[in-house]
Amino acid sequence: MNLSDKIQIPAQVMARQVGAETVILDLATGTYFGLDPVGARIWQLMSEGKTLSEVCDAMQAEFEVSREDIQRDVIELTEKLKAQQLISTA
Repeated sequence: MNLSDKIQIPAQVMARQVGAETVILDLATGTYFGLDPVGARIWQLMSEGKTLSEVCDAMQAEFEVSREDIQRDVIELTEKLKAQQLISTA
């Protein structure tokens, strides 16, 4: 993953808010993934078509976190989601 990437969410992948978390489900495989509120916000920004760099910009503006930390967290989350085939890069 690199920060200029945009994320694509396959049509068979659905996300729903459940309490403070977001649950992502791949209807084709039954794979699901839970996101805490910070991960859910990253997911929301990615689903709006933002590049990973733009996601980092928005997260840094919303949370008191260093750029290095937010970049690491965004890349780590997207790599986990990609490994589960819940996203792909555009």
